[in-house]
Amino acid sequence: MIDIIFEFENKRAAAYDNKKLIGKSTISSNEKFWIINHTEVDKNYTGQGIAKKLIKIIVDEARKKNLKILPLCSYAKKEFEKNKEYQEIIY
Repeated sequence: MIDIIFEFENKRAAAYDNKKLIGKSTISSNEKFWIINHTEVDKNYTGQGIAKKLIKIIVDEARKKNLKILPLCSYAKKEFEKNKEYQEIIY
């Protein structure tokens, strides 16, 4: 079972398969907005929608904190362009 969690102390969303890190999306943060810097998933797990879920959990956490997101990571940029519900959270 793959678990996807937000780890603010590690500045990332992380995907685990049986406690093994298989993917992550890293952020930089300040009081007004977060920057999504990089997203990666282990090549053995590609095509399962894990990267998309990593971005979504960051968006969900930012919304809870009433923050905006600047998607610098190329994958995150594509997700923000495709997903209309993310438009109001872009910094």
